[in-house]
Amino acid sequence: MALTVVYTAGTGHVVGALALTGAGAPADVAALVGRALPMRVSVGQGRVATLPLNAGNLAVAVVDDEPAALVDPLAFGVELNPEGRPGPTLTRLATWTGGAGVALTPNGLTITVQVAPARPAKVVALVSADQDTHVLAGELPAQQTRVTLPLSLDAGGKHGVLVLAAGWAGLLEEANVT
Repeated sequence: MALTVVYTAGTGHVVGALALTGAGAPADVAALVGRALPMRVSVGQGRVATLPLNAGNLAVAVVDDEPAALVDPLAFGVELNPEGRPGPTLTRLATWTGGAGVALTPNGLTITVQVAPARPAKVVALVSADQDTHVLAGELPAQQTRVTLPLSLDAGGKHGVLVLAAGWAGLLEEANVT
């Protein structure tokens, strides 16, 4: 059996994992996910927000067996070697604790981590908005624990949010605009 993962090319987050027997998964990510990989999160009252990750921003890797990646793929990352190829071992990413996470306001998405990164960390966030999805990109500055990405939302709404900050486990959750 081989573990195949789909990961984000920009941050290295594992967003899907498959345990396969036989020949293994196709090397082409679109053959696995189509045009986009839908990430789904409940936003209350039986509603589900779908946050699509474009296949053009994803890649596929065959890695060493890591059963926990099948249960919680967002907790793992793929390390790239200097040639840009994925290594065989997944990295368990730091978890969000102690009040760290996301906050939505009408003017932006604030991302807070518990420990400041030593060097700038790429951040990609998707925020649901009715039938659309806002795709935000930025960087958590070195020695800083917080970054706000500009966004325009109506106060009081509930949204699905996916945050992928390099080095931290991905967050997929419901957030209220306050």
